[in-house]
Amino acid sequence: MTALSGDRPLDPASEAGWGDAERPRKGFFTDTSICIGCKACEVACKEWNAIPEDGSMTLTGMSYDNTAGLSADTWRHVAFIEQKKPLGHQQPGLERARDEASTVDLGMPSLPAASADGESEFRWLMSSDVCKHCTHAACLDVCPTGALIRTEFGTVVVQDDVCNGCGYCVPACPYGVIDKRPADGGMHKCTLCYDRLEVGLTPACAKACPTESIQFGDLDELRGRAEGRVEALHAAGIPDARLYGHDPTDGVGGDGAFFLLLDEPEVYGLPPDPVVTTRDLPRMWRHAAFAAAGLAAGVAACFAGRRP
Repeated sequence: MTALSGDRPLDPASEAGWGDAERPRKGFFTDTSICIGCKACEVACKEWNAIPEDGSMTLTGMSYDNTAGLSADTWRHVAFIEQKKPLGHQQPGLERARDEASTVDLGMPSLPAASADGESEFRWLMSSDVCKHCTHAACLDVCPTGALIRTEFGTVVVQDDVCNGCGYCVPACPYGVIDKRPADGGMHKCTLCYDRLEVGLTPACAKACPTESIQFGDLDELRGRAEGRVEALHAAGIPDARLYGHDPTDGVGGDGAFFLLLDEPEVYGLPPDPVVTTRDLPRMWRHAAFAAAGLAAGVAACFAGRRP
């Protein structure tokens, strides 16, 4: 079980006691600015990890997204976020097609017309969400069986044969990632393709991504690459670009899977200021111990004061 106090090492594999077997920490950098919403990552994840079908063949009715969110049977989720907000000086392909005389109306949803200056009033934000593999992972702290472990790569993995399905990890996760699979009663989430990492392969989702929106590698290198990408987007006139989950001083010690976003985290369904949920446990236990000691002293005093 990891320590629960404030200043913990930022090297989770070392903290977990891997010693000489520790490897450079691996992670994901997801650049949402180049995600095209193809869901190749979702398909690759399901195929490689043999994840059961989750009923996602039907549209949710909320958008073109058909998986809605992460679950025990959806370890990668591509969100489709529709916004009535200028896209910039671009003319989306659907608008070009609509302007062509030979266009045939197939009854599909149409986009609002561009304004006089050529700017669209509509844009899609797309982002492939996944387990964050937190540096300070509350799911590890609360697991009573040791089913959740820290690997030599700094990732967090569920051991299916050890998990008893208690579900303590579900409310402990500040991102709402881990979930129980009704079919087997166990808890499941992204493993960052631990079996592939062990033999030097790239995780399936990153391997399948056609635009390299999902980038895999050493976490320190990815953080440097991400900062350069944000600077490039700012220089290109996209001031809303920002990183999420990259800061080792945040409430979870930084994430092993972090993102470049084009809007506020809440727009993507991410908490704006995630905090490891077990942070206050030491203080709570101290207060409980003081209360118990006070109660015991009071009871002892009552018995000591009784007449013979």
